[in-house]
Amino acid sequence: MIWPSIALLTFVTLQRLAELVLARRNTAALLARGGREVASEHYAMMVALHATWIMGLWLLAPGRPVQPFWFLVFMGLQALRLWVLGTLKDRWTTRIIVLPGAPLVTSGPYRFLRHPNYAIVIGEFASLPLAFGLPVFAVVFSLFNAAILHVRVKAENAALESAMILK
Repeated sequence: MIWPSIALLTFVTLQRLAELVLARRNTAALLARGGREVASEHYAMMVALHATWIMGLWLLAPGRPVQPFWFLVFMGLQALRLWVLGTLKDRWTTRIIVLPGAPLVTSGPYRFLRHPNYAIVIGEFASLPLAFGLPVFAVVFSLFNAAILHVRVKAENAALESAMILK
């Protein structure tokens, strides 16, 4: 049956598009409040990776059965994603924006991890392809994602440290 896979892919695609709208709005608001974007040189590659991941899933996954275990893992990660969004509120964005004088968020999932959203994305890049029975796809895109996140986390930590936000 093709509908479960199409429904899941549609959900993920619409979710990501909605997040881009939210991120654009939050970025504009943060910049208007005096925030500054840093380390933007890797952003286009990150967007391209995510878009390619979704397009690849649209190419390979329709009609494949959805594996219940990996589907539940993926949906659990969506609950954690909502926790991150709810914790960061208007400070959540897909770019690295430093807002001078703003304290580091240490509530919600940030009590446990410095970068919980990236941990969620790592899980998503693996679990969604695995939900469609695509282990090679999961490994390949997880490796590309790890490379981008290595650059991203390093840049974000440096930006926060330079703003004297991290201790």
